[in-house]
Amino acid sequence: MTQSDMVKRLTARMFGQLVLVFAVVITIGCDRVTKHVATTTLAGTPDRSYLGDTVRVVYAENTGGFLSIGADLPAPARTALFTFATGLALIALGVLVTRNHWSGVAALGVSLFVAGGASNWFDRLAHGSVVDFLNVGIGPLRTGIFNVADIAITVGVALFALAEFRPRGGSATQT
Repeated sequence: MTQSDMVKRLTARMFGQLVLVFAVVITIGCDRVTKHVATTTLAGTPDRSYLGDTVRVVYAENTGGFLSIGADLPAPARTALFTFATGLALIALGVLVTRNHWSGVAALGVSLFVAGGASNWFDRLAHGSVVDFLNVGIGPLRTGIFNVADIAITVGVALFALAEFRPRGGSATQT
């Protein structure tokens, strides 16, 4: 490998890492800003509906996890699960992404997952709950109430799954 090739690889790697850092910062920043806006403009106000009730803007404080699962647990159990265990899991994922040298779409997926998880984790650490404010659906078929961090988590999982489970290179013979 020539010195020029080594410089190109190093430059590409650094660019990839910069893109991941940028994605994490933008994700957390957007989530923090939208939650602040939701708290200051939506708390204590009636729900709002847009696009023929396809999008609802609703203020909610979620003390549980996904779809409020675990919200009815005693406070110490919620703290152990959603603050301590989640914090450890996020650290473990951060270590995995650097140690496994994931690249491309897989690394972006894990980075978005960690960014969304970290932003929600910060809410739980600071306030004991997560601010959610979006709900979409048609008629009775609706999502739970979610936020930007939840979108990042979902997109991150989808990107990682696509990257890890897509067919690998090699030629398949067709008959």
